[in-house]
Amino acid sequence: MSDPEPTTWTIAEVAEYIGAASTDSARRTLSRWGVRATGREPGRGGASLYDREQVRAAKAARPGRGARSDLKKT
Repeated sequence: MSDPEPTTWTIAEVAEYIGAASTDSARRTLSRWGVRATGREPGRGGASLYDREQVRAAKAARPGRGARSDLKKT
């Protein structure tokens, strides 16, 4: 029997999921989307961990290509 899917992703896994060119780019994107790390992997230099569902929801809610944020109604 296989292990259940983890509830958190490392920044490398997030970068792959969102299609970011690098982990630094993924961190900047998550920051813009308001997604914060939920913890860190154990050990010195452990990677930040992000809630999988929060990342998925933020990606789904992002504006589409060519969205004009200057035309938003307040």
